[in-house]
Amino acid sequence: MLETSVTATFENFDEEGYLQANPDVAVAVKEGRLASGRYHFKIIGHTENRRIVRATSIVEARKSKLSHIVDLLQWDEVPPRLPNGGYNCLPDDLAKIAGVVPTDSISQHDYIDMIKAKIERNEDKLFLDAGAGFRPVYYRNVVNLEIVPYATTDILAVLEKIPFRDESFDYVISNAVLEHVRDPFAAAREMTRVLKPGGEMFVHVPFLQPYHGFPHHYYNMTKDGLRSLFDRDMEVLSHTVPFYFHPVWVASWFFNSWANGLSPRTKESFEKLTVKELMNFVVKDMGEPFVQELSEDKQFELASGTFLVARKR
Repeated sequence: MLETSVTATFENFDEEGYLQANPDVAVAVKEGRLASGRYHFKIIGHTENRRIVRATSIVEARKSKLSHIVDLLQWDEVPPRLPNGGYNCLPDDLAKIAGVVPTDSISQHDYIDMIKAKIERNEDKLFLDAGAGFRPVYYRNVVNLEIVPYATTDILAVLEKIPFRDESFDYVISNAVLEHVRDPFAAAREMTRVLKPGGEMFVHVPFLQPYHGFPHHYYNMTKDGLRSLFDRDMEVLSHTVPFYFHPVWVASWFFNSWANGLSPRTKESFEKLTVKELMNFVVKDMGEPFVQELSEDKQFELASGTFLVARKR
């Protein structure tokens, strides 16, 4: 395994790696507010322990990985290569159908301990990380599939059309991804198709989490909804609410986000409300400032539901 980033120094500085590790700097450079990543590092970045992506080391590690999986690819012809050396299986027409749009956002999270242990104890097994985001650790036995060409992306593709042969993988990981897929039923079928008989799948999805677009947020799922994606071909071994999905985190996220959508004065009053007062909310309270001040975007983020009226073209 390879740590994908290290603390930036004047000796190891690399412009591309610095911008990849620091999206706020990358956006500022893109918008012309900073001359370069090196300029930022020189004036302040070196005092902030900023990180730098080890792009060259990742490219070298990827060469070995892809040489072992190229025969598993299922594509009309050998797909073109990404600048980072990975394979581009996301042509423009497919990206449009799947709703993929360019983004400067970075999705980054580590594996939970159980999955990390599986990866590290099964070096001879092949894992598909279906919607990997940017990975802080790069594993030789994990194929990182993404819609964004991060430094750690091995295969640029969508889950509705996974470019691998049937029964290619021993394990499939999907961590907080299916809510961002336009067709989660097709994605689930594809994830199941590329899994070997007896292989295992690890799937995290939100239920009551607020709207969080990356780049879009299509579907939250009930317990039954998630099971329905896989009940035809998969045997459910366990279905739990882990501590990081406990309802308390929903409450914390919800009310913090609500408070951040208010003016300072109203926010201060809102934060003094008791849980009981909020539980006893009634229609006549709809005129309260902490209700009226929420912008339309904030209401969509936290809405109990939405209402759509449409006409067929």
